[in-house]
Amino acid sequence: MAVAKAAIEAGFDRQCEPVLQRFFYLPFMHSEVLAEQERSVELNAALDDNTQRFAVLHRDIVARFGRFPHRNRMLGRASTPEEQKFLDEGGFAG
Repeated sequence: MAVAKAAIEAGFDRQCEPVLQRFFYLPFMHSEVLAEQERSVELNAALDDNTQRFAVLHRDIVARFGRFPHRNRMLGRASTPEEQKFLDEGGFAG
C-alpha cells in the first residue's frame, strides 16, 4: 500500500493512460481498511463506469462487514452468521 500511495502522490498514475491507471488503484480496492476503500472509490471515479462499479461494490462490502467475507476461509477466519448468509446467497467471490 505504501508504494501505491507514494506513486499516486508523485503523480505517476496521471502520467499513464487511463487503462493503466487502475493498476495504481488496485491496492486500495483490495484493502480491508474502509478509508482505503473510500480512496479507491474516489480514485476510480475518473475511470470507466465498470471499474467504478467494482470500486463501489468492494467499498460497500468492507463498509458492511469490515472485511471481505470471501477471504475468511482462506485466512482461517470464522464467518459471522451475516457473512455466511451473504456468501450463501452468492455474495462476492472476488
